[in-house]
Amino acid sequence: MNTSLSEEAITLQRAAHELMYLGTDGSPVYSDELSRRNGEVYRLTTALYSSLAKGATTEEQANVCLALLMGYSASFIDYGEKQEHIQNVLNRCWDILDVLPASLLKLRLLTACYGEVFDEPLADEVRKIISSWNGSSLTAEQREAIEEFQNVVANPYPWEEVGE
Repeated sequence: MNTSLSEEAITLQRAAHELMYLGTDGSPVYSDELSRRNGEVYRLTTALYSSLAKGATTEEQANVCLALLMGYSASFIDYGEKQEHIQNVLNRCWDILDVLPASLLKLRLLTACYGEVFDEPLADEVRKIISSWNGSSLTAEQREAIEEFQNVVANPYPWEEVGE
């Protein structure tokens, strides 16, 4: 992946993660900080989506899609294009997931997709990947990814149900 695309995807993933977990450590969340971070995630998401960068390898494509889904999920800004953009990213994901080998990246991408569509076969595939790992020697990243998956499964908030 060219360096700038890789950096954009990683920067967006980090910013979205920080926004999603803002204040979970017990520290206060101030509205100006929340607004600033939300705007930054939206700006990064829009820039990456607009670049139409796809990545040269399956892993690069998966990282771009993961970053975009994380960005759209974390940011509450929507000028009417968000759901269409999410659907376009999901459409790219279906092809990528078919060829992406079982890995931490695939688990994270499956979790992000599941968080959008709540399709049980996606969750089943995540569970298969988790069960293939040696539970006693999980890395911190694997433990965090499992925790994020369990959180999405335990707290589903499909956007269709928000207004009902």
